[in-house]
Amino acid sequence: MLKNHPKGLIPAALANMGERFGFYTMMAILTLFLMSKFNLSGTEAGLMYSIFYGAIYILALVGGIIADRLRNYKGTIIVGLIVMSVGYVLLSMPALITTKYIALAALLVIAFGNGLFKGNLQALVGQMYDNDQYRDKRDSGFQIFYMFINIGAMFAPFLAAWVRNTFVKMQGYAYNADLPGLCHQYLDGKMSEEVIGGRFSELATTVSNGVMPVDLSTFATSYLDAFNTGFHYAFLTAVVAMGISLIIFLSTKRHLPVPRIKEKAATHISPEELQKNAKEIRQRIYALLAVFGVVIFFWFSFHQNGLTLTYFAKDYTLLGGKIFSSVEVFQSINPILVVFLTPIVIGIFGRLAKRGKEPSTPKKIAIGMGIAASAFVLMAVGSIGLPLLSDVTAQGGMPDEMRVTPWLLFFTYFILTVAELFISPLGLSFVSKVAPPHMQGLMQGGWLTATAVGNFSLILGAMMYENISISITWTVFVAVCVASMLLMLAMLKWLEKVAK
Repeated sequence: MLKNHPKGLIPAALANMGERFGFYTMMAILTLFLMSKFNLSGTEAGLMYSIFYGAIYILALVGGIIADRLRNYKGTIIVGLIVMSVGYVLLSMPALITTKYIALAALLVIAFGNGLFKGNLQALVGQMYDNDQYRDKRDSGFQIFYMFINIGAMFAPFLAAWVRNTFVKMQGYAYNADLPGLCHQYLDGKMSEEVIGGRFSELATTVSNGVMPVDLSTFATSYLDAFNTGFHYAFLTAVVAMGISLIIFLSTKRHLPVPRIKEKAATHISPEELQKNAKEIRQRIYALLAVFGVVIFFWFSFHQNGLTLTYFAKDYTLLGGKIFSSVEVFQSINPILVVFLTPIVIGIFGRLAKRGKEPSTPKKIAIGMGIAASAFVLMAVGSIGLPLLSDVTAQGGMPDEMRVTPWLLFFTYFILTVAELFISPLGLSFVSKVAPPHMQGLMQGGWLTATAVGNFSLILGAMMYENISISITWTVFVAVCVASMLLMLAMLKWLEKVAK
């Protein structure tokens, strides 16, 4: 699989593992932390989540501009890793993060560091494949890169949940996903007497080693403090991962390309030739902008995995056992499947290529949109008959016998991961192939900006989740993905022509 690829590919991917580790730590616990720490509703937490994830990607455009201007991709990447580490350190300090606005400021520090790092490393990977020796390996190269960067992400949710649960246990309690919300309801005086004497008292007894707390107010305050402090310490795991990535990058950066400013050609270029070159550049930029517009809707749907799909795991899914023991565990499914499925997808495309039937990169992206739509079809069907969230909250949570099997989410993540492998690494490949040489960092930033627009829209998913039928919420994402697929197919011939 690694044969005939540049030797800098794997070092670049390994250096990116820390960023992915931090990303999936946040994907697993951010909204849960915000709701528990600051007593936010799902929509309020979703707004902060959307701002943060949008900022991560839109600041990549700023990072691309900085690196293109300085012609110092490697230095910009190093600074990005350091700034991200600072942001995670800030989030790990319970005494500092006392309001949601301070938390948002720390999140934006992480987002700025990510902007300096992410797009510029991807641009360096793309430059490796500008060499004629590797040009025809570009798609598979980005798929391999994407697979390896997700190795760190495989462990992040497990480790974050373990740190949080261990601290909770050290305070004499057990983990329960429903209790933070119930504790806030009780302390705010919004809980009915029926729930106080029923589900809340029952869960409080269960997590307190079978002993009914003498004072439920004291218990609620103590449990929230233990739960939230455990979350803070979980962010430290990302700091360690960032440090490892920094060491890897510093020790292997010599294998990565150094962008060179092209010398002016000695021969005279006619006005006609200049006009032709300018026209080609415009067509390339228009094609990239068109693809950016389409993938906005994929990321709007896909990144619900850290928002509404996480809420669904907490509110409607049966947890327990060794596999699906906590909400955060579901966020490990995606990176594990990326690592497992990437060689299979590469192998399939390789066999198709030998037979002359491999789809073009734009066609692969269109297929990926269709696959994503099918994931939300599964969720829509599996959610038929579930009550509104407001009804679930009023009764103190869903009884276990009414919750859905965790395998519904597992197979949804499985399908979404296949869609991701058709879109994300291949989109990066398309950008590096089509972008003019002097705009590599900027155009990689443009791809990430499109992701940002999709992420800023994530709040719409949280609003639907809290206010309309769960099944209809997933149906909206089906419609969005299908419309994007059809639009991509309509532009297919033009995009294939530009990419040649």
